Amino acid sequence: MTEIEKKPSFEETLAKLEQSSENLKEENITLEDALKNFEEGIAYYKVCSEILNSAKQKIETYSKE
Repeated sequence: MTEIEKKPSFEETLAKLEQSSENLKEENITLEDALKNFEEGIAYYKVCSEILNSAKQKIETYSKE
């Protein structure tokens, strides 16, 4: 798998989500930047959620065995 095809780790994605959240708290943020950070945050949240759901399914599968 090449570097481009590599999916980001949960920790990397969570850090980006946290950064988007922190950016939204800035005092002088423009509406355009706020919307951009919000949209990025939602995307990072979805990736984190998918990773966690996948891990949960694996745990449930191994627990049944």
